[in-house]
Amino acid sequence: MIHATAIVSDRAKIGNNVEIGAYSVIGDGVEIADNVRIMSHVCIDGDTYVGEGTTIFPFAAIGFQPQDLKFHGEKSKVVIGKNNSIREYVTIHPGTEGGLMKTTVGDNNLLMIGVHIAHDCIVGNNTVLANNVTLAGHVEIGDCAIIGGLSAVHQFVRIGHNAIIGGMTGVERDVIPFGAVKGERGHLYDVNVLGLKRANFSRDEISAIREAYQIIFFGKKVLTENLDNAERKFQRFDGVKEIVNFMRYKSSRSYCLPKGK
Repeated sequence: MIHATAIVSDRAKIGNNVEIGAYSVIGDGVEIADNVRIMSHVCIDGDTYVGEGTTIFPFAAIGFQPQDLKFHGEKSKVVIGKNNSIREYVTIHPGTEGGLMKTTVGDNNLLMIGVHIAHDCIVGNNTVLANNVTLAGHVEIGDCAIIGGLSAVHQFVRIGHNAIIGGMTGVERDVIPFGAVKGERGHLYDVNVLGLKRANFSRDEISAIREAYQIIFFGKKVLTENLDNAERKFQRFDGVKEIVNFMRYKSSRSYCLPKGK
């Protein structure tokens, strides 16, 4: 159902059983999959795809020109997956030629009021971005990560899957998978044990990840040797391998460390 006051371009592709509310505006290059619900006063523009079953609440603005002075009108994209809840005043900007030419949001994510996802970001699946979370350009958020309200993530930062960021945290450095981070300038303070339990990790796996965390960040060797030691000791645990591989990846940012490190 498309409300009589909605403005929908003849060139937009609209799937089956799509609801578009009053005063919403859908631009030329937009594609809306089946069973999407777009409430009133939503604006979607550019080369934007919205996946099946997603709900977009009033005053969201998606697909408009990124806030990047290097953007010169290149034909970049926004791709949003299935069954997302995109709440009021969320903004999602397309990619740039300085990045991936695409901003991606996966499936089953909750983007709460006022979330901003900047150009060239990659947001995984089953994440929660609480009220007024802001992601700068080129940020990567892993599956099942939770970012607390009013937190800001610096450009090019990677946040590993199942990590948790406390509210009002400034994240300037990469966060390991399963990491728990808080503080005005974010620091690691533990492993996200509650998140691991919710994700049905075994007790042995959780214990291995916690001990590996101690070896990596509090071991007596340099970081590279601590990583090697943790990998050797817990080679049969995939969660530890993921942390080690994440930290060996050549990143443009350094890593979030425990306070005092």
